Parts: sequence; structure tokens; C-alpha cells
Amino acid sequence: MTPSISSILIAGLTSLSLANAQGAADLVGTWSTKSNKTLTGPGFYDPHKDQLIEPARTGISYSFTLDGHYEEAYYRAISNPTNPACPSGIMQWQHGTYVKAANGSLLLTPIDVDGRQLLSQPCNGANAIYTRYNQSEMMKEYQVLTDPYHNIPRLNLFEFDGSPMPPMYLVYSPPQMLPTITLNPTSNATSSGASSTASSTSSSKLKRWLGEDFELDGVQEMIQRKESALVDADKWWWFGVSLTGLGSVLYFCF
Repeated sequence: MTPSISSILIAGLTSLSLANAQGAADLVGTWSTKSNKTLTGPGFYDPHKDQLIEPARTGISYSFTLDGHYEEAYYRAISNPTNPACPSGIMQWQHGTYVKAANGSLLLTPIDVDGRQLLSQPCNGANAIYTRYNQSEMMKEYQVLTDPYHNIPRLNLFEFDGSPMPPMYLVYSPPQMLPTITLNPTSNATSSGASSTASSTSSSKLKRWLGEDFELDGVQEMIQRKESALVDADKWWWFGVSLTGLGSVLYFCF
């Protein structure tokens, strides 16, 4: 299929934007919505225990570094129109790298194995659902200005479709963030020496940051055990199918 002229132009413009991409000095710091209770860093996500820590109030926080790293923390209430007495709560955390494209947009790419989400639906069960979370983001544009009412720096982010996010205000500069390395490296049964080395190196860096007495355990192992159990169940399913097929053959033969 011959590519259209428009698709070639779009691809060219995207490549040009990324080629000129860079970090943004005016973004550096930790920003939070008005409540100032939801903030990035160790007060929101504990990488040692692998758990999210509920803030006193809902809110959104983003942190950016000059060398292209970011971290985000979300804590939101979700209304239930069919049953207003049964709202849900959701917490999301991820970190990774970002670039400011030539057209002024921000492209945020998370470390896919590190993101976490906690969904609480009290009316549907006593236990919340804790999972990995990985969502790339594109902010169409952003603005940094001095808020005329509070007289402090304010960050306005606009989503990919131009919708404005709640305004955020500068809380810390330099930013309050967890280490920008992979905090929860996964291993593929030593399928490659390089991946094993990378995992052990990341773990060593994290332990130095947290303290040598910490052990990297918790929910990550639970997730791995669950994935292993799913594999075993799949094997048993195929074993059952084989027995059923064998029974059918014996029935018709005898």
C-alpha cells in the first residue's frame, strides 16, 4: 500500500518534534492541586512495602526534573450515579521520562513495570483491587505563570484533546520524588544475563536509597505468585481436555 502524502507529512512532523525534544526548566519541581495533600514521593508510594499510602484528601501531583524524569500521583473519588451512597476511590502512581516537543506538547512515558493502581469499591467488597498501572500521556500544552490570587507559581496542564486539568501549584523545588530508576524490576527466569544484571543493579541502588536493612518484597512477589498459579491452571486445563478426548476415543472403540 502506498502511503498517503498526509500520513508522510504527519510522520515527518512527529519525528521533527521529537528530534527537537528536551526537558523544560520552568516545569522543574513538585506541583499539586489546591488541597496540597496528594504529593509525589515516598509519602504516596512505598517501594519497599510495594503499597500506596492514602493521603488525607484527594488530589493530583506531578513532579519534573530538568534531565527529563517525571513522577505522578493521583487520588480521586469516583461518583456512582446509580447509587450515590456507594462512591469509589482510585489511587494511581507511576514515573518515567518526559520530553517537551518542539510544538510545546509534553510526552510522558512511564516505566511500565513500576506503575501501581489501587481501586476501592466498598459496596462491591471489603478488599480493594491492587494492580500494575501503565499509561503513557500526551499533554497538548502547558502554562507556567504566577497565580494572581495566591501569588505563587501555578501549572496549567492541558490533556491531549485540549481539556484543562485542575490547576497545580508549586510545592517543592527541587522536586520531591522517588529514585528515577526502575523500582520493581521483573525477572524472566534468568532468560538473559543482561536482564538479571540490570535487575540486581536497580535493586542495589534502591536499597542504598532506602537503607541496607530493607528487603525488596511485598505485593510484587504476590503478583508473581498469582501469575505462576495462572500458568499452572492453564496446564491443568489442557490436561483435562486431553483426558476428555481420550475418553471419547475409548467410548467409540469399545
